[in-house]
Amino acid sequence: MEGRPFTKWYRVWERVTIADFYQEMVILPVILIVILINLWGAATNKKKAKQWAQTHLPLLESEFASIGFNPKKESRPTGNPGIPHDFYKEKSKYEWISYATGRQNVAWLDIKLTLHKRYNPVIWGFEYAASFFFESMSAPVERLEATAYTFDGKERELIPSASSKDSKYDGFVWAVVHKDKMKQLRDDRYDVSLTSTKDHPKLPEWATVMSESAEVTEAMLTPELIKAVTEAGEDLEALIVSDQPIDAPKKLNDTLPRKRVSLAMRLDAKPASTALFAYFLRMPDHLVNGAHFRPEAMRKIRATREEEQRKLRKIDEDEKAEERRTQSDKLKKEERDRKLSRMSADEQKKFLEKEKEKQQRKGMKKQTQRA
Repeated sequence: MEGRPFTKWYRVWERVTIADFYQEMVILPVILIVILINLWGAATNKKKAKQWAQTHLPLLESEFASIGFNPKKESRPTGNPGIPHDFYKEKSKYEWISYATGRQNVAWLDIKLTLHKRYNPVIWGFEYAASFFFESMSAPVERLEATAYTFDGKERELIPSASSKDSKYDGFVWAVVHKDKMKQLRDDRYDVSLTSTKDHPKLPEWATVMSESAEVTEAMLTPELIKAVTEAGEDLEALIVSDQPIDAPKKLNDTLPRKRVSLAMRLDAKPASTALFAYFLRMPDHLVNGAHFRPEAMRKIRATREEEQRKLRKIDEDEKAEERRTQSDKLKKEERDRKLSRMSADEQKKFLEKEKEKQQRKGMKKQTQRA
């Protein structure tokens, strides 16, 4: 403030110059730009989610009795006519989820949309850069992930008034995948790791089949599916039929079949074909009607699961045996401590000497046996 004239306290303009605000003149525009980018990114993602909903809502309405999260099933449209406000939920600025139920052979359907983090270009750019330097990190893509959980004959447990039609089908793991995603799926998913990979002449060059049995492949790879995969193009990442867990089982309960059908697709900028999504919604019907195989075809599939169960059973038995040994050692130590507490000093000395001699004899005996 040196060199400035003394003025009354309220005459601020006489002792302040534009130079005092250079820092603010830089910071405020930067803050404004960050806010505008954030708002633009969030709005763009909302728009893309609504566009996807507009395209796929008619398909879902034709297949499911209840769609969305409103238990009262009220239909109050959002800004886009025809889309109920409860059709999806915004989990975050780049994630949307939806839900559907009320269909034969399907208990429920989960849907998840993952979009670019446009609202935060720093994180978005970092993810792109990291994908160039680290093989384990894939470049960010906009993706649809949907999973249909089948009843598999358990309708009456969930819906007492359900029809008596049998919806069971044989359990197996089978997938049509993009070749670029093949290794990642095998590394990330336990169920897919049980399959072997084989190209199929009827599929496009970029796609392949991962299956536990050739007979399963012939039954699953229908002309309608081949056509839908071809129309979807390289946006398809994976269509997976599975009865095994995604993560490697650690307990016997983890190996219980949980049958489901999963679809993963990239959301391209151009209007995508809905043929594959429509086929995915109806695939549980095809499984119930056609996924019943000869005992010879299922023998190898069952053997794989039984071997995994045998390993887990052995681990479980070893853990229980170790617990019993630990408990036994603990009881022996408590009994020893009680005996010592009732002894005199001379008796304790003799007891400890005998114990030491006994341990030495055991050690010598082990060395002799090894030799």
